[in-house]
Amino acid sequence: MQNKFSRTEMLIGKEAIKKLQNSKVAIFGIGGVGSYVVEALARVGIGKFILVDKDIVDETNINRQIIATKKTIGISKVEVAKTRILEINPNAKVETYQEFFMPESKDIIDNTVNYIVDAVDTVTAKIELVIRANKANIPIISSMGTGNKLDATKFEVTDIYKTSVCPLAKVMRKELKNRGIKKLKVVYSKEEPIKQQGRTPGSISFVPSVAGLILAGEVIKDIIK
Repeated sequence: MQNKFSRTEMLIGKEAIKKLQNSKVAIFGIGGVGSYVVEALARVGIGKFILVDKDIVDETNINRQIIATKKTIGISKVEVAKTRILEINPNAKVETYQEFFMPESKDIIDNTVNYIVDAVDTVTAKIELVIRANKANIPIISSMGTGNKLDATKFEVTDIYKTSVCPLAKVMRKELKNRGIKKLKVVYSKEEPIKQQGRTPGSISFVPSVAGLILAGEVIKDIIK
């Protein structure tokens, strides 16, 4: 009998589908990158989600975030994402935390979490996520910078210590080395950022979305292998 995951099952098999349905993934940051991570994971049948983001949907998000439309402006991103997940897969379980994750944040992840996705913007939060993931022995993948970029073909999956070009990755390498973190799986771009005035980076629809889909793909492949 055909169902919403039949085409996926044809590709990866019934046992892999079961693994995905029994998995819990925590996504930190539901923005241009993170919203596409959530989308792909929901459509592959991940059974449990933890969504963490303080922000509400703003009109300036419409250019790059799949959860952002005229109808969702002003609504919490985690709640919009939860609604979207459940519209795709009503059987999913979704926990939401409308907060900025920082070193002083309470523990959100525990040993029931199978994978952590870091799609937050701040270095402090990213470092703390990696530290907590390592302590809990939970796999984590981290997104590096996607702003001020136009070439979505330049993304790569690698270890943080093999990255180059990306300014955020450079800071992360230094901070992780200082803390004795020996490895971190990341998605990063070799494209040189386009120089512009102002502190807020420019963005476009097809770059952060690609990074998010690559992140989701790595999570899925790691869970089912």
